[in-house]
Amino acid sequence: MNDRIMLITGASSGIGAATARAAAREGYKLVLAARSMDKLEKLARELGPENVLTVSCDVTSMDNQRAMVEQALECFGRLDVVFANAGRGGSPGGFSGADIDAWRDMILTNIYGVGLTLQATLPALRASRGHVLLTGSAAGRTTIPGSMYSATKWAVSGIGYNLREELRGSGIRVTLIEPGMVDTPFFDEPPEHALRDKDIANAVIYAISQPAHVDVNEILVRPTPLQED
Repeated sequence: MNDRIMLITGASSGIGAATARAAAREGYKLVLAARSMDKLEKLARELGPENVLTVSCDVTSMDNQRAMVEQALECFGRLDVVFANAGRGGSPGGFSGADIDAWRDMILTNIYGVGLTLQATLPALRASRGHVLLTGSAAGRTTIPGSMYSATKWAVSGIGYNLREELRGSGIRVTLIEPGMVDTPFFDEPPEHALRDKDIANAVIYAISQPAHVDVNEILVRPTPLQED
């Protein structure tokens, strides 16, 4: 019986919710964090509330992040896997004309929020010799004209690489999950060719299911191009 504990930020929808479902099937107990408590509580009822702790958390607030970890440890006593998944999308206009307030919120969530999640959870992960996963993006491996979003995901890749070096020898594993286009509420209209959120959840489960001596550093997942008729 799996008695491991997994914390997921940005768990209320999309990749986070799909990963929660996949982890629950593997027997994980879950700490699900997001700003939308209504969605989290609905998901908890679906998965079995006796195995799920829901926490309201704005990842740009260290007070919120510390409270999240305290509640997790009070409820379950440990953390084995942390999936820093919370993120925001970009806005049109490029560097010439994008909404600068949207930039600020995105940068704070996608970069600063990830850093806060790491700092808040690393003491518990050191105790368990656990596993950290970060939601990067295929957009963080290429250049996209005028995309501040892509730049934030380049930063997440850098965080993953540098965190791995900081933790070398600690027994903590670090995995970057880098999806291509995924059909999630992230988009107003479904992309023409896209992955499903459960495809990315499967990648997360693959990484965390490896034996302790195997550290899956990066998983890049892209949709299969379809040949036009």
